[in-house]
Amino acid sequence: MAKYTRIEVVLQMKENGIVPVFYNADLEVCKQVLKACYDGGLRTFEFTNRGDYAHEVFGELNKFAKAELDGMMMGVGSVLDAGTSSLYIQLGADFIVSPVVNAEMAKACNRRKVAWMPGCGSVSEISYAEELGAEVVKIFPGAQVGGPAFVKGVKGPLPWASIMPTGGVSPTEENLKEWFAAGVHCVGIGSKLFIKNAEGAFDYAAISSKIKEALQLVKTLRS
Repeated sequence: MAKYTRIEVVLQMKENGIVPVFYNADLEVCKQVLKACYDGGLRTFEFTNRGDYAHEVFGELNKFAKAELDGMMMGVGSVLDAGTSSLYIQLGADFIVSPVVNAEMAKACNRRKVAWMPGCGSVSEISYAEELGAEVVKIFPGAQVGGPAFVKGVKGPLPWASIMPTGGVSPTEENLKEWFAAGVHCVGIGSKLFIKNAEGAFDYAAISSKIKEALQLVKTLRS
């Protein structure tokens, strides 16, 4: 079962300001990337439900996180239906992220008091997601639905909305400044966080370093 409450997850996402989004079929690679994120200071991690047997990789990765990385909150993204939500909740997911708004998913997560973050692309979808119990909504794809200007526009009629854009977010000062100035709760970042070396393998030390730098940027932008 989930180790952390919905509110703990939501507050941690806000505190860090960045949620890493990652998938790899190799469990050992996932463990090293997760540890690099943890060493960099992140305390939430979104594992993408993408390949065959992804749930088996997540199950083992979550056991590793709970045993070795105290305070790391483990979520799963790209979840599209209630059945898959329930599967990952059974594997101990602390939060579920989706590119869509699905009422049955909301029910599955709410029954187990697991944070649910659906993908929205309009004020109507955001309002409906909140009606279904979403504390944080994901805007996806972030850049294509209107970028920081969209977030700023939404915050006019819905100033209480907690928004997490994913897609079109980079760990640079220029990009992060625009998103946080618009009023995001946090941002989801994928491949741009996960640096590779000349041979094409993940550079775990560089990933930790990039994350530390990005977290400091967020802190500075908010101060």
